[in-house]
Amino acid sequence: MKSTTFRIFFLSVLLSLTASPVWCSQKKQKERRATRVACVGNSVTYGYGLRNREHDAYPVKLQQMLDRLYGEGHFEVGNFGHSGSTLLYRGHRPYVKTPEFRQALDFKADWVVIHLGLNDTDPRNWPDWKEDFVPNYRALIDSFRTANPEARILVCKMTPIFDRHPRFQSGTRDWHAQIQKAIEQVAAGANVQLIDLYSPLHSRPDLFPDALHPNAEGAQILARTVYGALTGDYGGLRLPPVYSSGMVLPRDEHLLIEGQANARQNICAILSKDGKVVEERGAFTRADGSWWFELPHMKAGGPYTLTLTSTPMPPDHYRLYYPTQYPYLLENLTKAKTQTLVIDSLFFGDLWLASGQSNMELRVDQCNTLDQDLADAARLADRLHLFNMPARARTDAVEWADSVLRYTNELRHMDFQGWKAASPETVGRFSAVAFNFGRILCDSLPDVPIGIVCNAVGGSTTESWIDRTTLEWEFPNILHDWRNGDYGQPWARGRMTQNIAHALDKASPAYNPLQRHPYDPCYLFEAAIAPLGHLPIKGVLWYQGESNAHNIEVHERLFTLLQQSWREHFARRWRCEFQKKPTLPFYVVQLSSLPRPSWPSFRDSQRRLANKLPDTWMTVSSDVGDAADVHYRTKRPVGERLALLALRHTYGHQLVAEGPVPLSAECGENGTVVITFDNADGLTGSRGFELAGADGLFRQATMSVSGHSVTLHADGVTQPRTVRYGWQGFTDADLHNRQGLPASTFQLEVF
Repeated sequence: MKSTTFRIFFLSVLLSLTASPVWCSQKKQKERRATRVACVGNSVTYGYGLRNREHDAYPVKLQQMLDRLYGEGHFEVGNFGHSGSTLLYRGHRPYVKTPEFRQALDFKADWVVIHLGLNDTDPRNWPDWKEDFVPNYRALIDSFRTANPEARILVCKMTPIFDRHPRFQSGTRDWHAQIQKAIEQVAAGANVQLIDLYSPLHSRPDLFPDALHPNAEGAQILARTVYGALTGDYGGLRLPPVYSSGMVLPRDEHLLIEGQANARQNICAILSKDGKVVEERGAFTRADGSWWFELPHMKAGGPYTLTLTSTPMPPDHYRLYYPTQYPYLLENLTKAKTQTLVIDSLFFGDLWLASGQSNMELRVDQCNTLDQDLADAARLADRLHLFNMPARARTDAVEWADSVLRYTNELRHMDFQGWKAASPETVGRFSAVAFNFGRILCDSLPDVPIGIVCNAVGGSTTESWIDRTTLEWEFPNILHDWRNGDYGQPWARGRMTQNIAHALDKASPAYNPLQRHPYDPCYLFEAAIAPLGHLPIKGVLWYQGESNAHNIEVHERLFTLLQQSWREHFARRWRCEFQKKPTLPFYVVQLSSLPRPSWPSFRDSQRRLANKLPDTWMTVSSDVGDAADVHYRTKRPVGERLALLALRHTYGHQLVAEGPVPLSAECGENGTVVITFDNADGLTGSRGFELAGADGLFRQATMSVSGHSVTLHADGVTQPRTVRYGWQGFTDADLHNRQGLPASTFQLEVF
């Protein structure tokens, strides 16, 4: 009897012990109920316009992402979007009066993601009730905090509205921008996290069929952005792709290094040389995963090694941001591994950006000075460093494959080939103009490493290199249906249509009437400039215009906006207001000689622009052109002439860097005209001038050179009013100075 009782007691204890983990697990699961995420918003949250909203709306995609990382059952995401709703309580359809609002409150969410404001841009709403926006938003936040006092609230900057929207220029653009600022004010005032849904999608108009609602791919990007903000997972430590081994960073100036990592990580940066630490800096990532730190002014030289390490912060730090009732989230975050990036063979020197179209793109191995260029490359190792970014698909007269259409839309059209030291093996496929520019700088600055990034694209338009915000505010009409409009050159629009023909075919699986192309306005800024980050470049080498020479007046607007765009973008590395932000210099190549009727006027326009725009200088190439080929093969002197300009204006060398520049044109005796020139020592020339009287009929002029002046006379022109030089598409005008530098095409009034 006793033994039986003992056995029963023993078995009961054993059963209780084996059951304890199950009971504890059940209790733990009860304590750790699914974290509820309420996605509050309008039609974008709801999934309006999606063919399969139940599968493709961003809250559904968010649920799938959370399940993949943490397992099913840990999160419950609710879609509480209501199409057409406004944040404004006195708007035409207030969200707080919708059934979805009441459902969201009853959901008692742990995390609330609010994306409202798009419909407040309606003229029925913002003009009258904009003063209510901030207090109404704060009241909405308070409503969710009342429903769950421990709720974590996140508010979103609105997704973009594109220029195709019918009210874009009649108020929507302006009110959208004002509401974005109000949302930032709300986030700061309510001490809630701000999610930027604008930036990840503003460069993807192809994902917005109606200019307002993203398609399924756009919803996926939305979900990924919200997921990152909720979890702090932004894909780990990374830098812009140009920051890699072998690169050149600026010497003797403010240096800001920026990057991305998971949220709230410690970033440690160690700069070393020959195994010895030179500098050590630290930073931490913010809620959006961004980080930055400064390096001290460094003297020219190298190689150095820069080691970046990201380390998760201690659990106690996470508890400040993530509630302790979600321990499994804490466990996953604190399990994040340390990551390291190493940039070795790092040099401090001067970094230049070479951009434009095919004549900047033309390679060393395509030019007539190949042997000489390769011989020069052999002596420049460790002094000249090249980063090539050619297009992955050329804009030749072909129809692109679906794979090209896809990666072009994804802004992956450029091939980031990494840094290479100049050598006969590496320079052959690099820009001939950019290489010869770097060669002269290396010879003139023997102790300064020179780095050049080249991202020129054949046939590209000026408008394709300007950022979208600038064009939306300064030239919005050029954005609208560029392929079928009048702003683009007919050749460029035709080539674009040919390349993307498969995407324009409704029977094609790649059908997308909004298919992108490198000639599109904004495209190359988004695909080739933005990925560089706020690169600390010394200056820009620019050779473009062939695809805009049909419309001089539009080009003058566009090139001015391009400079504004790039100067603003690259100046953002100067974060401190008290630090002087130098004006980014532009060194421009004037179009060469080719028998095209608009080119003389265009070259003169380039000359006038260079004279008018700040920190802009132009070099002439008309004397090396080829009448039968827009891609003339004599690029070596063009690179040399750009280098002379840089040495003169950026580096302060006292030398003649330009050809003869006309200062004045005055009437002389017996119907002659006397033109006085600057940069005119050793002036020589025999042809290229024309004179016209009041009738506007130009006649060829004879010329004689005396000192710094040229005297002209034309039969039949007794009272000359206008003089022009080199005014043919392909010109044999031959005015040079002692340095062999040619004069630009020009037209002047005679006084």
